Amino acid sequence: MTEPQTFTDAERKVTLAGLMIVFLLSALDQTIVSTAMPRIASQLHGLTLYAWVTTAYLLSSTVMVPIYGKLSDLYGRKPVLLSGVVMFTLGSALCGMSGQFELNLFGVDAAHGGGMVQLILFRGVQGLGGGALMISAFSIIADIFPPRERGRFAGLFGSVMGLASILGPLVGGFFTQIGATHLGPVVVDGWRWIFYINLPLSLLALFMVIVKMPALTRRVPGTVDWLGAALIVTTFIPFLLALSWGGRDYAWGSPRIVGLLAFSAAGLVAFVLAEARASHPILPLALFRNPTFTRANGALLLVSMAFMGVMSFLPLYLQLGLGASPSASGIAMLPLMLGMILASTASGLIVNRTGRFKTLLLAGVGVMLLGLFLLVQTRTGTPVWDVSWRVFIMGIGLGPGQSLFNVAIQNTVEPRDIGVATASSQFFRQIGSTIGVAVFGTLLTNNLASAARSVAGARTFSLADLEGLAANRAAGPASPTTASMDHATQTILALALHNMFLVGLAILGLALLVSATIPGARLKGRGPVRDD
Repeated sequence: MTEPQTFTDAERKVTLAGLMIVFLLSALDQTIVSTAMPRIASQLHGLTLYAWVTTAYLLSSTVMVPIYGKLSDLYGRKPVLLSGVVMFTLGSALCGMSGQFELNLFGVDAAHGGGMVQLILFRGVQGLGGGALMISAFSIIADIFPPRERGRFAGLFGSVMGLASILGPLVGGFFTQIGATHLGPVVVDGWRWIFYINLPLSLLALFMVIVKMPALTRRVPGTVDWLGAALIVTTFIPFLLALSWGGRDYAWGSPRIVGLLAFSAAGLVAFVLAEARASHPILPLALFRNPTFTRANGALLLVSMAFMGVMSFLPLYLQLGLGASPSASGIAMLPLMLGMILASTASGLIVNRTGRFKTLLLAGVGVMLLGLFLLVQTRTGTPVWDVSWRVFIMGIGLGPGQSLFNVAIQNTVEPRDIGVATASSQFFRQIGSTIGVAVFGTLLTNNLASAARSVAGARTFSLADLEGLAANRAAGPASPTTASMDHATQTILALALHNMFLVGLAILGLALLVSATIPGARLKGRGPVRDD
């Protein structure tokens, strides 16, 4: 048994401020990129790889989350947090330089998407660091605040996420539209600043963590389950690759896709067997006997899958489907984040006062379902402002779920398992997000063909046609002939994305049903914490 570490109010406030900067850094990166993606894909000649820019980040960060959670339990939160910030900073700098390296990766040169391949790889590096940021922040909060108070601070962190989500689309749209910047002899394309802006924030985060944050001495005995860590990677990377390639690059029944899925299934079996025998498993299987842990993570996976799948392609829908400019699409996303800020803050205060969370969780998922249903009602020609109030409702629904799933899970596990349980929650969130982006990207490819048949008869259609539309938009006013072709492409895209959003609606409906089964235990208040 170890004595729990105590903190003064001043230390709690300083730690909270530092964590909010770290959280802002991570959240801003996830929201600023999506608005600029249509322009980036067009300039780097890689719209066919559009979904991979998000998938690469989520993939690398996701497989590292359980590993970071265990490492933070064994060696402390600060070393993991510091290494994450450094890796994230390096990845951000490299992302900003994508397409400027004389590299021929995988036989693809710059004129045929080589710059996009570089960006995907560097986003993977960025994700390796990003995976440590949120898990460290939530674990440290769990170390210094009891579950009931975490509801209030979870609401605060949800507000930071909302703020980042407001600033991200605006800043992303602004930098995308300003074009190239001349810094002496160096010309920097506008979209590159969406990655370079992370650098000063990263330096500030490093200062707060190294200089201002108090020592976090809490440790648990044990060793790193390296076999379990390796099996997580070998299980989920093939699985996510199969989801990304299936039905788009290769047929679902092709030997490559079937082989990847079979390899993933074998890895999962090996992982379960290894964790059952490990003395200090990276993901204790006993946690899955906890109904709150299992059901909350299941609901969180489904919510993240639907939300990330829809949100990753909403800027594409706004810009190429409804004809909005990058800055206008960023503004149209603002109500989503405003709703999330209001609902997250309010739900945190309510949970802190009542100690109850389940009603808010159910209401949140239900309202999010309503918002997506209203979004599905939009059609080609719908004004951008008419989309905004619909996504506002989605934001209100998303607010409670941003933090309360995690709070519910932390409330039911032993203090010694806080890091692992928090990492598991983040792991399922990111697995859901990664699956959502991959599956929805595949659905988009398949839907484009069926939408083209319904709009233009037997006309073939592919993502290459969208590259043409994006290039025409970037070039300025189009000729009547080009405008007519663009309108047909726009109609096909809008229909394809509309059908894709219907899948998100079904997933959210299932998430609501799973959420209803989560036990509604009262959250614990402040008091002595026993660490066995």
